[in-house]
Amino acid sequence: MNMGKTLFAQVMEFVPWKTFARIIERHKGDTGVRTLGCADLFRVMAFSQLTWRESLRDIEVCLEANQSKLFHMGIAAPPARSTLADALNLRDWRIYHALALRLISHAKVLYAEDPSVLGLDASVYALDSTTIDLCLSLFNWAPFRSTKAAIKLHTLLDLRGAIPAFIHISDGKLHDVNVLDILLVEAGSFYIMDRGYLDFVRLYAMHRAGAFFVTRAKENMDARRVYSFPVDRASGIICDQRVMLNGFYSAENYPDHLRRIRFNDPGTGKTLVFLTNNTALPALTIAALYKSRWQVELFFENTT
Repeated sequence: MNMGKTLFAQVMEFVPWKTFARIIERHKGDTGVRTLGCADLFRVMAFSQLTWRESLRDIEVCLEANQSKLFHMGIAAPPARSTLADALNLRDWRIYHALALRLISHAKVLYAEDPSVLGLDASVYALDSTTIDLCLSLFNWAPFRSTKAAIKLHTLLDLRGAIPAFIHISDGKLHDVNVLDILLVEAGSFYIMDRGYLDFVRLYAMHRAGAFFVTRAKENMDARRVYSFPVDRASGIICDQRVMLNGFYSAENYPDHLRRIRFNDPGTGKTLVFLTNNTALPALTIAALYKSRWQVELFFENTT
């Protein structure tokens, strides 16, 4: 007979329970609560996430089927789905937000000694969003289309350790580029984004803040070449240029030089055009930085 701890109990040991208790007390989260306090709700929802439960009924049935193990998991009794629904509606979300920030700060310490991305002496972040479909009749505050609701999960992922550094939840209609308005830019860091974030006003603000961006150019971008750097075409780099925007408003929005790199991906045969404000890194490093953006796609696949 196995007398060791369950896998779930071992995972829960990483939660700073004393800190969590102080957070709950600060927000008076358990005031007037008779069953399923904030900590118990966290355990139940963590179990549901780790075991891929799909509904409140699914959670209830699964916990009831494992009643003999609940004590070792830290769960007193399986909650009824009505109790669980009430708890999810009434508990203060700020409690779990504060806990998440504390867990993220702990995780960053664990990865502090890991090699930096591509050997760069700077933080590298990937910015992207994913859309989560919802039932319109239940989530009428998040309209998306005429027949369904949705929210967008905007995430800035620190590529050292794949740890989210910023998360913003909006309705499904918010355009990705608007998130740049609320993003706190860290000087000296790299921000990797797809073409959905190509807005020259916002990119110039990032440039003036001392941060570096790497994104892809749109096909209809109007720009003139100012200078071409020598390249080795055998490496896949077709051209490495310094350019200025031609359009009246575009040039007004981004009056400085941009670096344009045309790259032929040997894996797919596609030609990609990158835009960046960094002029020091080799062109192949810029291409490799953009390729590392796929880590945020994998993050979404594993968490949503």
